[in-house]
Parts: sequence; structure tokens; C-alpha cells
Amino acid sequence: MLVRDLMTREVVTCDAGVTVQDAAEVMLEADIGSVLITKGGTPMAILTETDIVHAGAVTGRGFDDIPVDKAASHPLRTVAPDATVRAAVKRMNDRGVKKLPVVEDAELVGIVTHGDIVAHYSDFVREAHRLDASASEWESDRG
Repeated sequence: MLVRDLMTREVVTCDAGVTVQDAAEVMLEADIGSVLITKGGTPMAILTETDIVHAGAVTGRGFDDIPVDKAASHPLRTVAPDATVRAAVKRMNDRGVKKLPVVEDAELVGIVTHGDIVAHYSDFVREAHRLDASASEWESDRG
């Protein structure tokens, strides 16, 4: 299964010039756990719920006084839409992230999250069974 098969295509973004408060309001309104931060339309970072809590705790400042580009996670880790889900999971685990923006030809085309992967678990099981059955048939044909 490929990343394009389960990624979310509508990605919520905020401009790098807004505050953490502004971005948090966007996240609450969209009922999402992260927002991509863009500069001139180009994705440059991601702000997660964890980043927001960290920024508030470390700075002791109000969210309306923290620039979003200072609180967001850098550098942005991405994945291609034609990457396998297995490769995306490995990248998430290796980098310690739960969300990967999906980029094709330097253009943002979606986002894939741990939640997306868990939601498609039954699809992975079906695909594994199908592949296993195909391998068994191939092996029996070799006989």
C-alpha cells in the first residue's frame, strides 16, 4: 500500500507570521492535532499540540505572544506519495514524529499521520493475506 492511498489530501496551513494562539484556534476549528506552517505558500515547519504545550511551558508567555515559526518543529520531515506505508512508518519512527507532510515535485499534496495508518489497519491485513495467497499459488505452480 502506498502513502497516496491513505493520506489526507486537504492540509490545513498557517502562515509563518501568525502567533501560536492564531494557529491553535485554526487547529481547534478544524478539529486537528497539527497545522503546517508555510512561508510564501511553501511548507517550512509543522506545529503540533505537543509543540504548543512545550512553547507555553518553556517560555511562560501567552500563546498570543509566541511567534508560530519559533514554536513549530523544524526541519520539516516529508514523504513522497509513491512511498510505501511501511517506508513512511519507518521514517516516522526514525525521526520520532507522528505526522509527515506528503510532497511531490516540491508541492504539498497531503499529510499522513499515525492515525491514518491505524485507521487503515484492516486494509493492511487484507493486503497481507492477498499477497500471502498469491505467493502460495505461485509456489504451488512451481511444483
